[in-house]
Amino acid sequence: MNIGIIIKDYAAGKQFSKNGVPMKSGAEFHAENHALQLMRLGHKVTIMAKKRYWFTKARENINGIDLVRLHAPFRWLEIVIRLFTTHRGIDTFYILGHPPFAVWAILYARLFHKRTVLALTGKAEIFRQSSWRNRVLTKCDHYIALSQEIHDSLITETGIFPGKISILGQGISTERFSTVTDKEKNILRQKHGFAAEDIVLLFCARIVENKGIKTIMEIWPKLHNEFPTGKLLIAGGGQKDLIVQLERLSENNNNSVIMVGEIGDPKEYYQLSDIYILPSHHEGLPTTLMEAMSCGLPSVVSDIGGCRDLIQHDIHGYLCKVNDSDSFYDYTRKLFLSPDERRNFGKNATSFVRKHLDYKMVIPKLENILQQDR
Repeated sequence: MNIGIIIKDYAAGKQFSKNGVPMKSGAEFHAENHALQLMRLGHKVTIMAKKRYWFTKARENINGIDLVRLHAPFRWLEIVIRLFTTHRGIDTFYILGHPPFAVWAILYARLFHKRTVLALTGKAEIFRQSSWRNRVLTKCDHYIALSQEIHDSLITETGIFPGKISILGQGISTERFSTVTDKEKNILRQKHGFAAEDIVLLFCARIVENKGIKTIMEIWPKLHNEFPTGKLLIAGGGQKDLIVQLERLSENNNNSVIMVGEIGDPKEYYQLSDIYILPSHHEGLPTTLMEAMSCGLPSVVSDIGGCRDLIQHDIHGYLCKVNDSDSFYDYTRKLFLSPDERRNFGKNATSFVRKHLDYKMVIPKLENILQQDR
């Protein structure tokens, strides 16, 4: 297949926004990872996204991916022209979210009988048939929902026929995000400045309010007071004011909050940690949670769509109400107290991800959806 992946943004040129938040989102990693996996199966892939900065190239090759950036204010016209000229060979469109210019690809595809698959990565992307653009979005051949919540919302709020919707997570490489032995774990701890006896609570996500960072700030003083060898490991970039608050939190709690900033490969931080925490306010299907589970971590997460698809309460970890700091404290404390429970939940989590969310399972299913006949 010659596949065109359409996505709103593909960050390049600036790593962080003015307030310190990383520019590249989970959706962009989603697009890039799927492009690379599909290319390994022999398919040609082009990613089309908006051109955000004047100094970025309009077209370039990134890891073998043909990346096209569309110029404002006539992105709709440029994508139409490209589909009739430089990219007329595209025979299947895989759209992540619904950037405004994607509707022109859908119209082009319908005109020339090419397949369109629309993947929604969060409940906020659910659309209603209130405008001509949204009505075009209902004309795709198939829809992918990352979670059960998105699947159900697609049916109830857009009227899409259930038979045209598949629930399919974006997947991860469980070979890359793997468990380690106790000996390997201690080597990693020594490498990154942690002691063997430390109990490490990991948060690996953007430091922004909707990821629940303030809930973590509320519970950490109590946890550290009870568990002096506990360490809170924060991996990720984010809002400068929240980072300052975390620095103060660390100073007031014996420098027990370790912040490593934005990192390219978080694998070793999962592998040296003991517990994963994600008190998000909303999620699609959080990649960081899948990675943590794959590395054998029990998790304490918000009871929301996406997280609920991954964590079965008291099997892989614990689900808590959003912003319920008491619940997050109680369940995290429970895991601090029980190495056996951490170990058992971690094994269950690893088994679940390997069975259902490894690229070896996900990508062939995606390939089948993309190449089905209209």
